Amino acid sequence: MTINETSGSASAPAVNVTNTGGGPALWASSAQGRAVVGISQEGVPIWGQTAKGRAVVGVVKGGGGTGVWGEAENGAGIVGKDNAGGDGVVGEGRRGVVGKSPTFQGVYGWSEQNAGVVGESQTFHALYGVSHGPNNAGVFAYNDGGGFAAMFDGLVAVDGNLRVSGDVYLKNGDCAEDFEVVQPDLAEPGTVLVVVTDTTLTASAIPYDRRVAGVVSGAGTYRPGIILDRSQPSESRRPIALMGKVFCKVDATEHPIEVGDLLTTSSTAGHAMKATDPARAFGAVIGKALGAFPSGRGLIPILVALQ
Repeated sequence: MTINETSGSASAPAVNVTNTGGGPALWASSAQGRAVVGISQEGVPIWGQTAKGRAVVGVVKGGGGTGVWGEAENGAGIVGKDNAGGDGVVGEGRRGVVGKSPTFQGVYGWSEQNAGVVGESQTFHALYGVSHGPNNAGVFAYNDGGGFAAMFDGLVAVDGNLRVSGDVYLKNGDCAEDFEVVQPDLAEPGTVLVVVTDTTLTASAIPYDRRVAGVVSGAGTYRPGIILDRSQPSESRRPIALMGKVFCKVDATEHPIEVGDLLTTSSTAGHAMKATDPARAFGAVIGKALGAFPSGRGLIPILVALQ
């Protein structure tokens, strides 16, 4: 081990400790205070560099002390950098990394090509935000480039009130509500359903049935934009389109269907047909055809508008 002391040089460190035997170049231990303190007016107070091991290690055993403490007036208290694709800073403990600031961000993440901050957890929330102010947000996201402030890929749960001050854009087509369905195996997407009781529906089978309730959502290329009364997944529940665009089963065997035709229930189970009798159609109209269907049976897009 060699120890070199330098004074008055702008390029050389004040103390240079080298150990070629494989152990720590510098080991400092303190029972109560700070084991190592580095102070610099312009440069880096403490610099650690290693080819394989740990450049700087701070250990506290009891007492609530600090393993590594970095403090700066204007710059960075601690900088961790890895040029080979590794981790710049790794924190392990009850809280791996804690950032605290009286007036600014406690923890700040920035990246040119990837995520600024990534959270991952095996048993708890990957990102957890708590705010104690009445007008502050536990988690705040902002995008100044015109894109999304936040994106969620998966189920999103809101336990509390949801307030929206701007527009809400729903990509998909209809407003649906979950209902219990009699013989759910016969109620595939696109099936026309009628009311059985106040809580259950079944596939239609009578022409001009005024019990018509809607169409099972999800057929063709349309998906429900919003589903009301959604509960736990159930084999007997189906989302029923009550308004909006949806693909519907139709039977054009007797009457060709043109764009704009009013549709009602037919004698073919779960299928709609063109309403040709205005008197019988009153109260039994499912909606209006958005596509033509000259003959036979199949799927067409319709605009659900019960009347």
